[in-house]
Amino acid sequence: MRTSLRPPTMALEYRAALPDDVAECLDVRGRTRENAISAEGLRARGITLQSWAEDVRRGSLPGHVCLADGKIIGFCFGVRESGEIGVLALLPAFENQGIGRSLLNRVAQDLKAFGFNRLFLGCSPDPSTRSYGFYRYLGWRSTGTFDAAGDEVLEYFFEEHERND
Repeated sequence: MRTSLRPPTMALEYRAALPDDVAECLDVRGRTRENAISAEGLRARGITLQSWAEDVRRGSLPGHVCLADGKIIGFCFGVRESGEIGVLALLPAFENQGIGRSLLNRVAQDLKAFGFNRLFLGCSPDPSTRSYGFYRYLGWRSTGTFDAAGDEVLEYFFEEHERND
């Protein structure tokens, strides 16, 4: 059984992401347990501090952050134009505490408010990765397709889950 690595007195704060959060999000993204990507790696994919912050500012990347003691320890961003969950990242010391699930749910609700009934994301096709089981446990299912990065495309339908609640 895994135990909590977070001190019990540490208060968590969730809020909508701001353009000024992006630098700290870039740092967190490079320190995740699986699928860590450095600022240089993101830049090679066309994502810079400036472009990411501008997308947040314009509202095309709605997101939420979780802070512990005033520091960002996790975040999730979606793509307003497509309904894609673009990224969910969490520092390893804060895993298994419901933070990732909460961040994902907040962004999913934002995308639902923009009119999406179906969301999608790219996920490792390797069953030994944490993300593989995480998303499936939450009701995401495979489309049987893969994106350009080789990730399996998963989808989530709000109507299916609302009927089952």
